[in-house]
Amino acid sequence: MINFNVPPFTGKEFEYMKQAVENQKICGDGPFTRKCSEWIERQTGTARCLLTTSCTHATELAALLAEIKPGDEVIMPSYTFVSTADAFVLRGATAVFVDIRPDTMNMDERLIEDAVTEHTRAIVPVHYAGVGCEMDAIMDIARRHNLMVVEDAAQGIMASYKGRPLGTFGDFGCFSFHETKNFSMGEGGALLIRDEQYIEAAEIYREKGTDRSKYYRGQVDKYRWQNYGSSYLPSDMNAAYLYAQLEQAEEITQARLNRWKQYQELLSPLAEAGKIELPYVPEHCEHNGHMFYIKTKDMEERTRLINFLAEKDILAVFHYVPLHSAPAGMKFGRFHGEDKYTTKESDRLLRLPMFYTLTADETEYIAEQVKDFYC
Repeated sequence: MINFNVPPFTGKEFEYMKQAVENQKICGDGPFTRKCSEWIERQTGTARCLLTTSCTHATELAALLAEIKPGDEVIMPSYTFVSTADAFVLRGATAVFVDIRPDTMNMDERLIEDAVTEHTRAIVPVHYAGVGCEMDAIMDIARRHNLMVVEDAAQGIMASYKGRPLGTFGDFGCFSFHETKNFSMGEGGALLIRDEQYIEAAEIYREKGTDRSKYYRGQVDKYRWQNYGSSYLPSDMNAAYLYAQLEQAEEITQARLNRWKQYQELLSPLAEAGKIELPYVPEHCEHNGHMFYIKTKDMEERTRLINFLAEKDILAVFHYVPLHSAPAGMKFGRFHGEDKYTTKESDRLLRLPMFYTLTADETEYIAEQVKDFYC
């Protein structure tokens, strides 16, 4: 069986985890946590990176820092994971969903401004499949309406828009290191902070509402409860696991891009014949090979293809059920404008296996089975 995903593993993970144990510092903000945060800061140029227990928690921290409160509205796509909305509805906000672009599956930047009201507090672009949203347009809207921007870059590490890393445009950016992502610590994430003015507050929220980070740096002689907060710190053993992959980030990314390009080349004849649609990446975007998907004619055809591939020992899967159609989406949000593409395109999208150790032979076999289905 060719699985849809195999978590990345370089071979140094256990060695680094052993070092973390020997350091006798396996809780949060140990040596490997700092190494990972510093690596991300160098890679992205963000003012500060705070490693978290998940991208969900990174987004919750961003919502706290943005001072989201009951009655606020936050604009986002419906085609995304539940955590994008959860972080804000937990603070009492209403999720305002707008339609996506059918080419990139990202929120349509042309529809955002019409969804802005006097209650709008933030815009949350989601960089689907590591392909950047149109951040110039989004940031322009945010500036003119005095709105915060929180980038859901869960799939976006090592990807860029017009040469600038995803996650660094908005006030805050959020990465994921879940086992399905390009680099993994099992469960984990990171908050990127663009402006230094938010760093101290972020540290306090992340450390149970205390100024313990200052205490560890020797800036105060004891730490005290300063504000509400929670425990968003991952174990240093998890960070050790992640750091082994960050050290080989270029190699891992290139391996995924090689397989992505191979899929693209092998399946192009089907796309040219009008049987399927392939991913679109704008020229000004550099993606990271996070995902390779195809679009079938409709949901019925997609289901038949999934079952066909399963018979060939290939696990292919669909993706998000649009949030606005879910019970919680109807309770905590609303769709602004017409759902022209969100449901239609989500019903057609099928993700093919994509992971660091996927081989060229396996990729060729998968592509050949997809061709057989249509021929």
